[in-house]
Amino acid sequence: MYKRLLDNLSTAVLLFDSTLCLRYLNTAAEILLADSERQLLGISAKELFKLSDPAFLTNLNHCQDAAESLIDYALELRRASHSVFVNVSIAPLESENDVNEILVELLPIDNRLRISQEEQLHAQQNAARLMVRGLAHEIKNPLGGLRGAAQLLDLELPNTELKEYTEVIIAEADRLQDLVNRMLGSNELPNKQPLNIHEVLERVRWLVQTEVGENINIRCDYDPSIPELLGDKNQLIQAVLNIVRNAVQAISGNGNVTLKTRICRHSTIERHHYKLALRCEIIDDGVGIEPDMLNKIFYPMVTGRAEGTGLGLSISQALISHHQGVIECSSEKGRTVFAIILPLFL
Repeated sequence: MYKRLLDNLSTAVLLFDSTLCLRYLNTAAEILLADSERQLLGISAKELFKLSDPAFLTNLNHCQDAAESLIDYALELRRASHSVFVNVSIAPLESENDVNEILVELLPIDNRLRISQEEQLHAQQNAARLMVRGLAHEIKNPLGGLRGAAQLLDLELPNTELKEYTEVIIAEADRLQDLVNRMLGSNELPNKQPLNIHEVLERVRWLVQTEVGENINIRCDYDPSIPELLGDKNQLIQAVLNIVRNAVQAISGNGNVTLKTRICRHSTIERHHYKLALRCEIIDDGVGIEPDMLNKIFYPMVTGRAEGTGLGLSISQALISHHQGVIECSSEKGRTVFAIILPLFL
């Protein structure tokens, strides 16, 4: 019964024995440490926190030696795949005046900041998207008139050489029309059906792998236990496809793109709490994204590539928003991660 209660806490709870080996961790701790109970149970605190702030081990040893509870703030918990700052509460559990076990609670302190930044970014993106849609509508009407006038002029011109100019006008008008349609995006509501996210990812993997050949390896790291979600298969394919193509373009020469899926428990997405969510990561080992671009990449018409239109990520974000989800991004040289987080309704 106590295990069930602890597994439903959003705070990460760990229990170490007298030798400082891990004997228990709840579900929130598995999520925070990005590893399973089966992999973590039995390892020493020294091994668990070897990449983290040295204060973790110092505090544990002090708690064990002095049999005193303590609290520490803003310690960096580093794992191979990520890092997070946490507040730490450590309490000794005594039996016959000996410390037999040590209870550790870890509370991420950047969660509220992340939610606030997420809301602000979402509002800015919506404002930018509305502005671009309004501009696109204003362009669309005169563009149709321009194309129609060029067609009529083409019929009246007797000289075939002059018709080459009207053909250029018509072709460029069509190109601009296509760009405007992409800027407007789809107004269709998603046709949600039960689907397996791995069907979506495998479709994208096959499409992109045929485009890039053998120089870039698109790998998969799936959690087969993830349940079905309610989603529009075509819209999700398009959203993931845009991100994976961007990842491929960020790799010069040879490289790897990894499609990774995991379950998240007790996730907050735009101030809505979900007991279960899907986290789908697209990870590449390319050049990375400049820090000053990270907060802008989801805006329409913003791109770091000369040949890009800056619409792919904006469209992906809109499609994922239709599914009550969100896209997050972190980047450093050699590792860029786009994480799609979607709620699971069971």
